[in-house]
Amino acid sequence: MSRKPIIAGNWKMNLLQSEAKELFSGIKDFVKQYSAEQLPIVVVAPTFTSIAAVESQRCDCGCRNLLFTAGQNCYFEKNGAYTGEISVEMLKDAGCEYIIIGHSERRQYFSETDEMINKKAKAILSNGLIPIICCGETLEQREAGVTDTHIAGQIKAALESLTEEEISKSAIAYEPIWAIGTGKTCDSDEANRVIAMIRNVVKEISSTSAGDAVRILYGGSVNPSTIEEQMSKSDIDGALVGGASLKVDSFTSIIANTMKVAV
Repeated sequence: MSRKPIIAGNWKMNLLQSEAKELFSGIKDFVKQYSAEQLPIVVVAPTFTSIAAVESQRCDCGCRNLLFTAGQNCYFEKNGAYTGEISVEMLKDAGCEYIIIGHSERRQYFSETDEMINKKAKAILSNGLIPIICCGETLEQREAGVTDTHIAGQIKAALESLTEEEISKSAIAYEPIWAIGTGKTCDSDEANRVIAMIRNVVKEISSTSAGDAVRILYGGSVNPSTIEEQMSKSDIDGALVGGASLKVDSFTSIIANTMKVAV
């Protein structure tokens, strides 16, 4: 089954509005050279304060079908007394089509649980947006030999009670925590093995068609020199890019190298 790849840039807590505009402008100028059929799905996830700045450029340049925006997180309630949180409806209203949830940094620093991530996934899907659901293991878990068991548990919890159709629309990002921001990259064959395992878990808990349809990305120090080999693998459907998404040249090179092998 052919799955259109996703290249998503997670800008994390970086860039003021002026800097976000400059970065987005460079990405926009690159993708405008191509048609939507030639490109992977290109997603950028600015800080909440820069979404409007990015969206204004996306609308002005007529490239809404070439570039998409994502929220870096959300809360599962529609509204209410949840100071500091942002709802799916608010992100949709701001122009986002994707939302990243379950990132290891959210789990580590803000104590997010699998149950919360499942609630967020349901809220995102019920509003017609696409969740990018992150999973991954620590170095300690990998060395203990529990990578597959741990990640399978995360996936089963995150997708609990979702329909086959909802799972098929979703994206999953496998991010070995020990490779995030460290410069270390999981070997492409091993990354593909884990991602194939995730796909089999999806088939087990939902259906073969859902497992075949769901896009599963790799994340963890992705850069222009690694992406081509990663995208040549059978089950890797794109990348969730961190640091390399903060520079026009590196992010657009990742897009270009993806196009060589996977679009």
